[in-house]
Amino acid sequence: METYGLIGKNIDYSFSRNYFSKKFEKESIINSQYINFDIDNIINIKKLFKQKNKGYNVTIPYKEAVIPYLDELDFHACEIGAVNTIKVTNGRTKGFNTDWIGFKQSLSPFLKSYHNKALILGTGGASKAVKYALKQLNIGFATVSRNSASLGYEDLSEELLNEFLIIVNCTPVGTFPNTDEAPGIPYEFITDRHLAYDLIYNPEETQFLKECRLRGAQIKNGLEMLEIQAEEAWKIWNS
Repeated sequence: METYGLIGKNIDYSFSRNYFSKKFEKESIINSQYINFDIDNIINIKKLFKQKNKGYNVTIPYKEAVIPYLDELDFHACEIGAVNTIKVTNGRTKGFNTDWIGFKQSLSPFLKSYHNKALILGTGGASKAVKYALKQLNIGFATVSRNSASLGYEDLSEELLNEFLIIVNCTPVGTFPNTDEAPGIPYEFITDRHLAYDLIYNPEETQFLKECRLRGAQIKNGLEMLEIQAEEAWKIWNS
């Protein structure tokens, strides 16, 4: 039995386990299973890596913390500074990042000629992959956060939002069950030229996306990004 799994904390809600279980059934992939590895502390990953599993996905809060425990990083993961996929070969672990591929491919069809600057809400591991993808697309960006960012939420003026026409929510604000919450941006300055992207997929339309849609913006949730990154992970594990 070949075992794959998700490394994270409090991950019962996991997209990955459900996605891969359905994939294995649909594509008649036999002798394979996908398990949640819910660990309280990243140091416990040492025990996990002693098991003879074939590959892992990594989610919050370990996308950055896992790096020192890996034997090797691929070029993109090294540049990004975050890992969401691990391949195990002869007991050696190599970290990859497929989040940036999922984000880039799912965002690209929505881009217009005037979409050349993005505001990134949040500073976690996912935001690093988003920044990397935006660089590949030659889109400038600024980070918005309550701390350690180039901009604070209080800095978001009408002038600024007229300049930054892509807004990407990389925070967990608005995810189930707290579906009535939304990042604290001035939604009154959102227009039909804006493109709002939320990495959250549950609910399908977050309060952030709803507020932007009501003002005419294009909206996109994170489900397709997750599906693409999962398929890219599968390719890596089986290459």
